[in-house]
Amino acid sequence: MKFCCDCGSDRIESRVPEGDSLPRFVCGACGTIHYQNPKVVVGCLPVWRDKVLLCRRAIQPRFGLWTLPAGFLENGETLAAGGMRETLEEAGARVELGPLYTVISLPQVNQVYMMFRATLRDLDFAPGPESLEVALFEESAIPWEDLAFRTIARTLRNYFLDRRRGSFELQLSALERRLPLPPDLLAAG
Repeated sequence: MKFCCDCGSDRIESRVPEGDSLPRFVCGACGTIHYQNPKVVVGCLPVWRDKVLLCRRAIQPRFGLWTLPAGFLENGETLAAGGMRETLEEAGARVELGPLYTVISLPQVNQVYMMFRATLRDLDFAPGPESLEVALFEESAIPWEDLAFRTIARTLRNYFLDRRRGSFELQLSALERRLPLPPDLLAAG
């Protein structure tokens, strides 16, 4: 951070404010503490009978790979409204929103993924500006090797397991940073 959002000063310092326990950006001119918090990614797992709706990404990151419709929550927006908006924007799909299904923390990139189960209202869907194509997939046809994000793979795997069990519970988890394998293990490979 180079400038204060409140007063415009360039007297920004990183320090632990009184009564706090973590370093924060603090303006040396006006005293404003600039907190940085995780971004919320919200979306839907849209279903039509036994199929799931996926979008093939037309943007970076992970251009050309498949994902569930999701994106960053906007200021002033509820989680439910954000999930439905992202599904409409990316897949042109209108959904009946179900319960919150997945909450996945990604501390290494300061994000939290929150996905709702949803039912498509109809089959009138089409790619939005951020999608190359949109398609319904049975479990056996999911392009597992071409999924854009680990959060999506985890959400889909849990969904299909829960569907077989006939019971859906909130899936709360975290995805930690993948550490590279040591050279000796790579060579043994």
